[in-house]
Amino acid sequence: MSTASKASQLEQEWPPPLYTFGVPWPEFNDGLSYTDVIRPSQNATTLIDFYYSKYRSSAPLQGWLQRIRNGQITINGIVVADPQAALSPGSKIIYHRIPWKEARAPFMLQVLYEDDDMVAINKPSGLQVLPGGLFQQRTVLTQLQWKASKQGSICSTGHDVQQPHPVPVHRLGRGTSGILLCAKTKLAKTTLATYFAEGTSFVGENRMPGQGFGEARRISKFYRALVRGILEYDEILIEQPIGVVQYPGVAKGLYVASSSGKPALSKVQVLERDTQQNRTVVQVEIHSGRPHQIRIHLAFIGHPLVGDPLYQGGGQPNLLETETIEDSFAEDGGYQKPERPLPGDCGYYLHAHRLVLCHPSMDKMTEIIAPLPSILQTRQESNQIRAAEGMLTYEMAS
Repeated sequence: MSTASKASQLEQEWPPPLYTFGVPWPEFNDGLSYTDVIRPSQNATTLIDFYYSKYRSSAPLQGWLQRIRNGQITINGIVVADPQAALSPGSKIIYHRIPWKEARAPFMLQVLYEDDDMVAINKPSGLQVLPGGLFQQRTVLTQLQWKASKQGSICSTGHDVQQPHPVPVHRLGRGTSGILLCAKTKLAKTTLATYFAEGTSFVGENRMPGQGFGEARRISKFYRALVRGILEYDEILIEQPIGVVQYPGVAKGLYVASSSGKPALSKVQVLERDTQQNRTVVQVEIHSGRPHQIRIHLAFIGHPLVGDPLYQGGGQPNLLETETIEDSFAEDGGYQKPERPLPGDCGYYLHAHRLVLCHPSMDKMTEIIAPLPSILQTRQESNQIRAAEGMLTYEMAS
């Protein structure tokens, strides 16, 4: 095969991004405001009673006292620093969370595919998709909004044109890299969201006996993962339900393998076994989209992701003995970050590699590929890439 042919084949299998964008994060975010209106049915009579009873998961008692005394609470637009200030039905109270320095996160994003309906981004590991918890600004959504705002201001100088604002239609874990699909129109958002919902509703009791894994699907998602240990079988179908349990530091609970949980379905295919390092490269096709499904399912069968600080054997958390002390609080009044691992902690190797879907407005199947990190490539793939790149470099030099 000629060098040009090999280069063309390499681009088909490992397509380069269309373009890259991103704005460096400011040192501090903009802070947040949380608004409540006191209802007649609420029993809280003072400011501290209300916040500590309703938002105990946000801060310990001493933390809420500090926030109030700092003047971060207003009642009907007036700053009130007295924790014992009386509340009455209809009062509008606002907690102003002061700006804080969010943890480091990548900001540059590669665009893998784009048209008038949707855009697919190659999300880097370490970047959260949507605001939540300690990450309110350093997210994919923020970068999309900044990009749309910049484009809108440029267009508005010549024509009054409303630019589309892409929004993610699904999520990837903060430590997961790869394809993140975003809709650019309301119709595309509704259509793509329906595709994802269809896949989840298909599993469990709704799957007919004998019906194939890949039948009647308008979107298929393929991930690449590196797991601990050597899988015995080349293919494994995992149908372990996933539920929620209480967990320190996670207000809404932690997703785990649970017999009383919701149905979930993953198909695992072995790509390469590394007996020397006791690990396996696998492809995982997911039908449902439960939170942390791949991490939980692979841990459930005894092969957690290499480097996963949270999920261990059985699809349960790797618990440590340390506990959060009730009266200990961080600088902003909230709880100290637990020493136990959390769902957003990174370190594992999971990549959304390939997405095949029915286009939301055109009657055609569309395939999107995110190039693999080197650690998730098989030896054959690595050799092919190095050979093709080496020949291309040699030809350009000569």
